Amino acid sequence: MATGGFSTDILSDETFDLLCTVCKNKGKNTEAAKYCTDCADYYCLTCVKVHDDVPLLKGHKILDQGKAKTGTRKHLPVVPTERCDRHGHKPVDMYCQNHDNVGCAACMAVEHRSCKDIFYIPEFIQNNVTTTSTQNTKKKLESTEQTLKNHLQNLEKEKQNVLKRKSESIENVRKFRREVNERLDEMERNSVAEIEERYKAVIQQIEDAINALQENKKDVTFARDTLAAAGNNVSQVFVSIKKGLAAASKADKSLEERRVGNQDQEIIFTPDQNIIKMITELISLGQVTLKYNRKYLIRSDEQVKQKDTLLQTKGMKKFSVKIPSDKKDCDIFSSCFLSDGTVILSDYNNTNLKRLDSYNYSVRDHYVLPWTPWKVCSINNQEVAVSLWRMPEIQFVTIENKMTKKSTMKFDFNCYGLAYAGDILYISDRESTVYMYSLSGQKLMQCSDQTIKNAIYSLAVSKDGSKIYAAVPYTGLFALDNTGKVVKTFNNPMLNCAFDCYVTDRGSVLVCGVRSNNVLQFTPDGELMGEVVKSNRCRTVCCNQQMTKMIVGKMTNEIEVYDLV
Repeated sequence: MATGGFSTDILSDETFDLLCTVCKNKGKNTEAAKYCTDCADYYCLTCVKVHDDVPLLKGHKILDQGKAKTGTRKHLPVVPTERCDRHGHKPVDMYCQNHDNVGCAACMAVEHRSCKDIFYIPEFIQNNVTTTSTQNTKKKLESTEQTLKNHLQNLEKEKQNVLKRKSESIENVRKFRREVNERLDEMERNSVAEIEERYKAVIQQIEDAINALQENKKDVTFARDTLAAAGNNVSQVFVSIKKGLAAASKADKSLEERRVGNQDQEIIFTPDQNIIKMITELISLGQVTLKYNRKYLIRSDEQVKQKDTLLQTKGMKKFSVKIPSDKKDCDIFSSCFLSDGTVILSDYNNTNLKRLDSYNYSVRDHYVLPWTPWKVCSINNQEVAVSLWRMPEIQFVTIENKMTKKSTMKFDFNCYGLAYAGDILYISDRESTVYMYSLSGQKLMQCSDQTIKNAIYSLAVSKDGSKIYAAVPYTGLFALDNTGKVVKTFNNPMLNCAFDCYVTDRGSVLVCGVRSNNVLQFTPDGELMGEVVKSNRCRTVCCNQQMTKMIVGKMTNEIEVYDLV
C-alpha cells in the first residue's frame, strides 16, 4: 500500500540491471525483457505489448533476452535511455572526449563536428575504465545540492531582510514627512498668531477712535440741543454758543488727528520664498544610497594574494549624464566613487559637478562651479574637493541632500592634479611639482623631480601614502616615493596621452590613455600588467570599493559602466 503519496513499487528490494523505461517513468521498479532499437527504450513484457499495439511502431526492431549457443544467457544491449534536452526524440548516447561532454548524435554533429575523439557510449565503456565512480559522483552531487540548498536558504533570508529594510526605509520617509508636516504646522501657527497679534493692536486703535468720535458726536448733539432750548434767554444763548463751539472744535481736532494718523492700516504677510525655492530644488525628502553590509565583501587572504591580477570585465552599459541645464555636450574630466557607492563627476564643458545615483547612474544632483572644473577627489562620504582649471584654489563641496559649497583653499600656484590619502591633500601645479597640504591649509611638503618635464594632469596616491602616481600626457605614468623621487616611469606607445590615474582598493593603478583609447593597469610598483579595456577618447576611470564596477568617463554625454569579474 502506498503511503504519503509515494509509490512503493520503485522501492522494491529487487535489483535489476536494466529497468523498463515506461515503468521507470511511472515510478515502478520492473525488469526490462525487451529493447527497441528504433525507440532506444527498454520494455517489460507488459509494456512491450502496448508498444506492439501502436500501428506506427509495428516495424520497429525488438531485441529480447534469449539463450546463446553455449547455453549462457544472452543479455540485452546496455545503452543510455536519457533523452537529449535539445533534441528530445534522441538518446544521449555519444561522448566527446575532447570536451568531456555527452550528448546525442545531433549535438555531436552540430557542436562537436571539429572534435576528433567522439565515441558511442556503450562501445567507449567496453574499451575504457571509468575513473569516476558512481559513489563519488553521488557524494559530489549531494554535497553540491546541500551547498545550493544552504545558499538558497541564505538568499531567502537575505531577501526577507531586504524586504524588512525596505519597509523600514519607507517608514522612515513617511516618519520624516510627518516631522516636516508637524514643523510646517507649527510654522503656520506661529505666522497666524503673529498676524492675530498685529491685527489685534490695529483693531484696538480703530475701536478707540470709534469710541472717541462717538463721544464727540454725543457732545456736539447735546450742544446743538442746548442751544435750541435756550430760547430768548440771551445769557443762556451766549453760554450755549460757547460750549457748542468748544464741542465742535474738539470734534474737529479729533477728526484732524484721525486724518493725520494711520487711518487704514494693513498687515501684510509675505511668504518666505526661500522655503519654496528649497522645496523646488529638492527632488526627494532625503538621499538614498547603497551600503554593503555583507561580510563576504571583505577581502579574503586568497583575494589579497591575487590583488595584482589583471582586472577582467564581463559586460558594459552606457548611461547618459547630460541634464536639461547643460548648454554643451558633456566632457567628463574626472570622477570618483564615495564609499557608499555615490559617484561624483566633473563636467568640464558645463562647469559643474554631477552626483550620480549608485543604483541606475542617473544624475541626482549637480553643483555649478564658478570656473571650469579639472580634477575631483573624495575627502569622505560627505565632502569632495575639486581643482579649477588654471586657478590657484581648491573648492570643497559638501555632499548632502543638496550639493553646496563648503569652503575654498587658496594657493600661490595653479592647481591641476588632485588626490587625498591619509589626511593629506596632494596637489600638482602646472609644472612638475607636487605639494602636500593638511585640510586646515598648512603646507606640509613639496617635491619636484627633473625627470618630469611637463604638467601633471592627474595624481593618485596609494592608501598608505608610500607611492604617488602622476599622469603626464606627453610622457606617460610616473611612480614616485613619498619624498617625490621618481622610482618608475612608463613611456610607451601603448599609453598615449596619459590623462587620469586611479588607485584601486586592491592597490593597482588604472590609467586612461586619451589617444591610445584604452585603460591600462599597473602594479603598485608601476609595472605594466596589461590592458583592461578599449575605450575611445576616455578621460577618467574609477572603481567602487567592492571592485564590482568600473566607470570610464569620456568626451561624450555618456559614461561607460563595466561589470568586473
